Amino acid sequence: MRLSNNGLELIKRSEGFRNHVYLDVAGFRTIGYGHLVKPSEAFPDGISEADAATILSVDVQEAEQAVTQLVKVALTQGQFDALVDFCFNLGAGRLAGSTLLRELNQGHHDIARRQLLEWDHAGGQVNAGLKARREAELELWNSGEPIDRSKASMAT
Repeated sequence: MRLSNNGLELIKRSEGFRNHVYLDVAGFRTIGYGHLVKPSEAFPDGISEADAATILSVDVQEAEQAVTQLVKVALTQGQFDALVDFCFNLGAGRLAGSTLLRELNQGHHDIARRQLLEWDHAGGQVNAGLKARREAELELWNSGEPIDRSKASMAT
């Protein structure tokens, strides 16, 4: 399964584009569309929007792979998109150890859906940007029809 245009637009809208390195809400060095700058990377002259889009596509593929590997139940496109955005934003490790994933893999989609909204804190306090992002993920989660995994796997 691949991230839909709706999912990609959520990532772009939530992250915004910045052509220079900045510290994100958690204090990590970031550039472009929310790309975490690796120790081996340097952007002394900043980054173009086209280069940021290329980096974003690689980062999205990593998030897609994480969701595909971690989730053991069938998902709708909206659920997949919401989880890819979640992984992109918070990292696969956070999803892997979450109640959200445990409940989802036990088939408790409604409980898992509500768990998205619990991930709106930064520095121990509710963050308005994260709250809005989780609510947008919930909207994606609630949209769409179930995907036939056998057909989806043939397309990828």
